Amino acid sequence: MILETIVITWDLQGIPHIAPMGIHTAAPDAGRSLVILPFRPSRTLDNLLSAGQAVVNATDDVRIFAGCLTGRRDWPLVPSQRVSGYRLRDALATTEVELERTEEDPVRPRLHCRIVHSASHAPFRGFNRAQHAVIEAAILVSRLERLPWEKIQAELSYLQSGLDKTAGPRERQAWDWLMEKIAQFESKREIS
Repeated sequence: MILETIVITWDLQGIPHIAPMGIHTAAPDAGRSLVILPFRPSRTLDNLLSAGQAVVNATDDVRIFAGCLTGRRDWPLVPSQRVSGYRLRDALATTEVELERTEEDPVRPRLHCRIVHSASHAPFRGFNRAQHAVIEAAILVSRLERLPWEKIQAELSYLQSGLDKTAGPRERQAWDWLMEKIAQFESKREIS
């Protein structure tokens, strides 16, 4: 299973990096380990390989997903409990992990991590369709260079319906950030 989360890593100087990422639960060890698969190159990969720790954050604030992909990475953090880094202050739940082993891959190495601490901080009430639309659009934005333009346009058109019907101010703001990023990509694409 893949869970859409916010992963916080840090470099050897302790400077945090916040990134949205799908985390793979590692069956049959679900509950004790998980797998993080960052693309090369990435700061998440570099930080996790050097510091050996990360915090996986569950949140229903989709602005964080959209914000990280559009240059807005300044979200409130607090110290983590067992690893030497940080978690989102307003996370619903957090999972602190330590890197156990790496399966090398030229595109997307598999970082197997052992869970050292999990905590719930607030209840999860579920995602509405607009929150789902923003997360799916954020995934598309993270793959603008990899996906066919027609696929991106078709999926965004479909997602727009759910957004229009159920969005609140946070979801609309996050969607607007993502649409600005896509418009910038499209204008560069048309020039080349």
